[in-house]
Amino acid sequence: MNSYSPVSSLPLSHSLIHMNGACLELGNHIGDAISRIHFAPQSNNLLISSWDTCLRLYDVEGLQLRYEAPSDAALLDCCFQGESVAFSAGSDGIIRKYDLHSEILDTVGNHDDIATCIKYSDQSSLVITTGLDKRIMFWDPRIERALAHSKSLNTEVESMSFSGFELMLAIGTSAYVYDLRNLDGPLQSRNSKVGSRIRCITSASSVRGYAIGSIDGRVGVEVFATSTSTDTEYTFRCHPRAKNGNNHVVSVNDIMFNPRLPGSFVTGDNEGYVVMWDSQSRKKLFELPKFPNSVASLSYNHNGDVLAIAASYTYQEANELEELPQIFIYTMDEDQFGSASAVNTLLTHHSLSSGSGS
Repeated sequence: MNSYSPVSSLPLSHSLIHMNGACLELGNHIGDAISRIHFAPQSNNLLISSWDTCLRLYDVEGLQLRYEAPSDAALLDCCFQGESVAFSAGSDGIIRKYDLHSEILDTVGNHDDIATCIKYSDQSSLVITTGLDKRIMFWDPRIERALAHSKSLNTEVESMSFSGFELMLAIGTSAYVYDLRNLDGPLQSRNSKVGSRIRCITSASSVRGYAIGSIDGRVGVEVFATSTSTDTEYTFRCHPRAKNGNNHVVSVNDIMFNPRLPGSFVTGDNEGYVVMWDSQSRKKLFELPKFPNSVASLSYNHNGDVLAIAASYTYQEANELEELPQIFIYTMDEDQFGSASAVNTLLTHHSLSSGSGS
């Protein structure tokens, strides 16, 4: 395996811009569902966790696998700490730490049941995890006895995100906010208007707030009050699909705000559609062609000019297609951010295939 090295995302490489939609063979295919993809904080290296037990790091510009580490359990989530350290949450409850330079793999700690979500907070220097043991756990990976705090929730967390010191949790049909500066403090409930179980929650990139996606295709957006404004909250149904002449609903699996286009975000659903929205007007900016699998995870690079899309079955439905997982990459040139409404004509389509070409 090639040694890891950060790859700058500015400017976009010739290989990214001029691939002409080629479907790439990347050696060892991803053998089971993709659970999460994350771009590194300052490069175009993409972290991928999978149910096939492996954590992988792809150099998107260099078009090669930089790192691959199998484990003893399916990996349900992953995250970065800086450019050279990563963490994963396993079906065996174990929280794993990966040094991407030395390729050393360590155990941070474990839940008493399946570990489901994991995030790293730069502000608090804590790894935050949830699991089916209905606990949220806070780990300090700098010390040997890493568990810094544990909180019983009496319910399972579906998704989490954070902005600064505010941790956002999706639990059932409600969203909660937790202050990382006061680990003994309460969870603050935010009344969600989506009316059904929340599948994903993502913090906004330009304001204090978040967006949530539900299992019935609704998106809810809440912007927190400031000294000059009140809370703003609204919902809209974003993924209704016509089927046999009738509308039916599809789960919104992931949402990602674009760091370069304030107020715009993309949604990915369980039928393989990715749509970009203007959060203020609630209007569709563009829709990408249908992907061969469900959209399991989305990630923008830190410049917002590269979007990664994991097309993978998600084990949500019995009749879900089980095509080999793939990762698709869309790029925009630096000069093409002038009008978000024109984004549909500005995208170049690429695909990173984990198996044979599509």
